[in-house]
Amino acid sequence: MRKRNLHLHLHLKRFVCGSTSSNHLISSATNSSRPRNLASAPFVGDEAEAVASPRKEEVKKSEKVEDDVEAPGISIGLNWALAGRGVIVKDKAFLNLKPSELRQKGATGAESLSGLPVHVRGNVLGGSSEISKAQFTFSGNIALNLEITFVEWVQKGVGWVTAHISSISIIFVHDGAIGSSPKCDAKVRIISDSPSAVLSLSSVLWRTPTRAVSHDSCPLTIYVATSISPSAGDVLGLGAQGNNDFIAADVERSSLILCGKAFTDAKGTKEALATLSGPIITSRGGLPLSAGLLVSGESVILLFASEDTIQSCSDMLVPGDPGVVLSSEGASPLFHNGNCVGSYLSKLPAAVIFVSSDSSGTIPSASKLSPGQAAYHFLAGYQNGKFMPAYSLCPSAVDPLELAKVFLSKIKDDQIPSFLINISEGEKQISGKDLVKFVQSTLLFKNIPPFEHKGGHLHKKYKSFLSTKFQQLPEEFSF
Repeated sequence: MRKRNLHLHLHLKRFVCGSTSSNHLISSATNSSRPRNLASAPFVGDEAEAVASPRKEEVKKSEKVEDDVEAPGISIGLNWALAGRGVIVKDKAFLNLKPSELRQKGATGAESLSGLPVHVRGNVLGGSSEISKAQFTFSGNIALNLEITFVEWVQKGVGWVTAHISSISIIFVHDGAIGSSPKCDAKVRIISDSPSAVLSLSSVLWRTPTRAVSHDSCPLTIYVATSISPSAGDVLGLGAQGNNDFIAADVERSSLILCGKAFTDAKGTKEALATLSGPIITSRGGLPLSAGLLVSGESVILLFASEDTIQSCSDMLVPGDPGVVLSSEGASPLFHNGNCVGSYLSKLPAAVIFVSSDSSGTIPSASKLSPGQAAYHFLAGYQNGKFMPAYSLCPSAVDPLELAKVFLSKIKDDQIPSFLINISEGEKQISGKDLVKFVQSTLLFKNIPPFEHKGGHLHKKYKSFLSTKFQQLPEEFSF
């Protein structure tokens, strides 16, 4: 068995190396900057797969038997599938181990990090549409890096990480999904050098059927390199000196890199995954929204609010942080957290609530919105002088105006009522349990007046803000 596995390893290595050599994906400069033990490890990108077209049918065939394990940690089909993602199995690769099995392999809990920047390449909200596709764009708390081109990122980023993982004797693979509906979810494959990372990351993914990832047309791939050289961040230009903890995502390649202890930054990782999964979920009929999901009795409510407001009532939200997929099957959390069960997952929202904060008294405490008004406020949430659009709690790769149009169509077709509430009472703001009670009492009150603002200065602020973001809004969108 050992001899056969070694033969397979060498066969895969010849396949991958033969593919990459003709493309010259890894420059001599990149090779010289790598640690010596990584220099011979191969890398396969999308370009390499194209060159290796004679092998595609063989790889596809092997994926069908991906779960046919010859011995623990040894599967020809899985090895071929991983080779298609640039990772050559050196010794063993374990697929979809249970938490108890991961702990037996050495998985432990790690101290959480927070505040790591999320580096995103691609057209994302907050980046610049003027930036060439051959360059990084960054969003949210992320700056712009014009010095790293796309080719350099492929060579130094994915190439460095896949080479590192290929040098590890035992690797861990886990399949899951973002979004609980199989019809409009985004399949995910984690490829990691550490069982601890898989234990942590798998807890936020929904379970998916066996071989669902290998049969999916556009799965996401998460590469985790916890033991990569501390100089990786310096070489890639993505981390502080001597720090290898960073998160880097490529929207167009549907891939995410987590280095060092970055997998312990739950917020940053979820932001990156939400960004990557957005286009996939949208293309499959789902509507990814940065909303909280509030369960009230037998009903569910979509709650759009600032991040601070959402956090103040996180104990009463499912799954506790923003991220919802709205589809024909109902509303469901984007990520799993162990508490995402119940019949509400197949229910349409009973209402949509937009939370604003206006201490000037211009916005009433509670008012009903028309579908057109709801779409307008979806694009421009107001929080005491600042605009925080409902779609922008994390970087988005989906056109916000197109998202608003689909949102408008959805609430119209399904007759979902929308409301605008003002949580400011002078200098005091409603939050936490008081906010939840306010939302629930608002829905119980049947005669909520339609939205009418007091004074025109705020309307001018809305128009000024939106005019800088969008050239023209549909006529149905109204303040």
